[in-house]
Amino acid sequence: MAHAPEPMEETALPATGGGRRPEHPVDERRSPGPEADLSFGERLYLREAIKGMVVIANHFFRNLFGFRDPNPEVMERRGPGVNLVSTINYPEERKAYPPGYRGMHRLVPRIDGRPRCVACYMCATACPAQCIYIEAGEYDEQAIEKYPVRFEIDELRCIVCGFCVEACPKDAIRMDTGSHAPAVLSRPLAVFDKQALLKGPAVEHASDVLTYRVPLKTVSAPRDEEPGH
Repeated sequence: MAHAPEPMEETALPATGGGRRPEHPVDERRSPGPEADLSFGERLYLREAIKGMVVIANHFFRNLFGFRDPNPEVMERRGPGVNLVSTINYPEERKAYPPGYRGMHRLVPRIDGRPRCVACYMCATACPAQCIYIEAGEYDEQAIEKYPVRFEIDELRCIVCGFCVEACPKDAIRMDTGSHAPAVLSRPLAVFDKQALLKGPAVEHASDVLTYRVPLKTVSAPRDEEPGH
């Protein structure tokens, strides 16, 4: 016949440090109670509340009557009477974008004013938002076969990922304009065509001369019409 196991005897742990083990261990995570070492005034919290209201009042009146420093860096605003309101009055005040900021797109022109784009569709293929539309045309007298007859970017669909810049093999599209997409009242106004995107300084690489049959001539402004059209 099976017998129930006998209960094990509890053995007392030896005391450490020459003292007895406390019956109820102290929980260090619990909040201090009334037995904490607080004065009578601190227990009322009235004095501490008045101190907090004084700090709030100092900031309130300083921001209300102090003059505004237009420096966008709040921590650099110094001097007596300067308020610490961090709101920037846009568009009168603008904070400079960091060097790596991805802003509005631009088509990079060559030194003759034409776009560097060869209508390879790699930017449109890499775009996860499908916001780039390209129609290709052909050159007659240059070694470069194609150019964009139509190049459009829908800035409302763009997610500013920069994949188009990375995918372009000709450095024909950049996002270094330092400006963001403007607010528009209708969707068609957010679609930028080739004429609106072709801007900024011209770019020429050392390898470009290998693809041109004749040297390029520098022009003052981009031409609206492509050769043969």
